[in-house]
Amino acid sequence: MNESSPSPPVATRTLVLSPVLRSAPQGPRSAEAKLEEAAGLARAIDLDIVHQEVVRLAEPRPATLLGAGAVERLGALIAERSIGLAVIDWALTPVQQRNLEKAWNCKVIDRTGLILEIFGERARTAEGKLQVELAALSYQRSRLVRSWTHLERQRGGFGFLGGPGESQLEIDRRLIGQRIAKLKKELADVKRTRSLHRRARRRVPLPVIALVGYTNAGKSTLFNALTRSAVTAKDLLFATLDPTIRVLKLPSGRNVALSDTVGFISDLPTDLVAAFRATLEEVVEADIVLHLRDVAHPDSRAQAKDVEAVLADLEADPLHGHTVIEVLNKIDLLSAEERDTVKAQIRGSGLLAVSAVTGEGLDLLLAEIDRRLAAARETRRYRLSLSDGGAIAWLYSHGTVLERHDADGFADLTVSLEAEDRARFERRQRHHA
Repeated sequence: MNESSPSPPVATRTLVLSPVLRSAPQGPRSAEAKLEEAAGLARAIDLDIVHQEVVRLAEPRPATLLGAGAVERLGALIAERSIGLAVIDWALTPVQQRNLEKAWNCKVIDRTGLILEIFGERARTAEGKLQVELAALSYQRSRLVRSWTHLERQRGGFGFLGGPGESQLEIDRRLIGQRIAKLKKELADVKRTRSLHRRARRRVPLPVIALVGYTNAGKSTLFNALTRSAVTAKDLLFATLDPTIRVLKLPSGRNVALSDTVGFISDLPTDLVAAFRATLEEVVEADIVLHLRDVAHPDSRAQAKDVEAVLADLEADPLHGHTVIEVLNKIDLLSAEERDTVKAQIRGSGLLAVSAVTGEGLDLLLAEIDRRLAAARETRRYRLSLSDGGAIAWLYSHGTVLERHDADGFADLTVSLEAEDRARFERRQRHHA
């Protein structure tokens, strides 16, 4: 950043708070695990965490969320340590956010604001950037409250922006509304283009394998290991936001399209789930979903349940006919005893244990993908006239020809085909008969 760029002093010195209701039942995650995840989100955008703590609440206060004693104590800590930013792992109301900023004399953002900051930094594709801006503006519009004094100034109309006396609040809200409408139109155009590209890919029928998992499960590292590419792979939450697709050759020699996706996370705000649904379109289209889990993480099971819930919402789970392979990653981080225990537990379960870093178990993973794809296909034998070059070419382009014998003007073909393609081919032949 150059010296002329405006920036608040010590803006990156950060306090991270994870409020927990005393009366709330203990969920699958501990309060400390939730705090550590919030701190991980903050570190993902290079914030300097000076202090982090769990704050237990009897009940949320409408004005400040936290009780008066906690507000005062934390205010003293913020002043003493020159903290410029407080991250609250909670959905703050606009009034709570404003009151805490006044009380602490520092910038305050909630979980949604923090995730939006990360999305803003990580989005790379045109669609990703549009989705981020749309989500950010929708969130910002909800923050435009009349109690914000800088929005209360009366000013003359701008002509095309309404009549005289319109307040700055109304102007800001109208401008944001116009920008949101424009973004939605641009997104519709981008989605149409993506849909066309997807249909074109289906005409060159590569099976799609989608990598999904809780954020920081190691998807990008596995993607790189399998495809030998160089997608960003860092120990950061939300390191990947835009789907990346590469061709992967399986042991059988068959090519598939491997798709890396955005990491899932618990309690993702509803408007962000909607905004980023498009980045998960590859998952809905996938032939096989690889659900990657960080087996070394203490909350691995709870994280898996969050991912399964989103997959079910997308109708991309086993109940909706998708093949899901559960992959336990990061076994290199386990002790020898823990590794033996995990392998004993998953024996015969269909789960696989791998290390994307060392490569352990990746050969078994590729073989399992091959096996699952083959199981989803049907093997048929066809006798076709050698003069029917179109039908023979169709089988080569849509299936895998396992055997072929030519004799007496005919080709005897043994072909592995998707059930849908087998039905299409047989309808084609009846039509041409």
